[in-house]
Amino acid sequence: VQLQASGGGLVQTGGSLRLSCAASGRTFGSYYMGWFRQAPGKEREFVAFISPGGSSTFYGDSVKGRFTISRVNARNTAYLQMNSLKPEDTAVYYCAASPRYPQNFHYDYWGQGTLVTVSS
Repeated sequence: VQLQASGGGLVQTGGSLRLSCAASGRTFGSYYMGWFRQAPGKEREFVAFISPGGSSTFYGDSVKGRFTISRVNARNTAYLQMNSLKPEDTAVYYCAASPRYPQNFHYDYWGQGTLVTVSS
């Protein structure tokens, strides 16, 4: 599967953005999806996870209560709604997919990343 992340940009502190991850192929609905981010000089960080049917989600501690992951399988797309953004949310955001439960955050497919910059 090929993934294309989009929706990044420049936003002020407290603002919102919605990222999209468009997937190719007919089996998107069977994939576990995740979002990760990587800030300059820092390690990649887990952001959010969603199960194939969308019934199960969980989040990294730093984004709980502010970010929401969702998906529309009929559109082959996953989303990350980001609210109450902070400067520390500035990073390149990546979507990822796995045909099996991603043990230890291991995903098989990755998008190219979209840059989110939050100004103070």
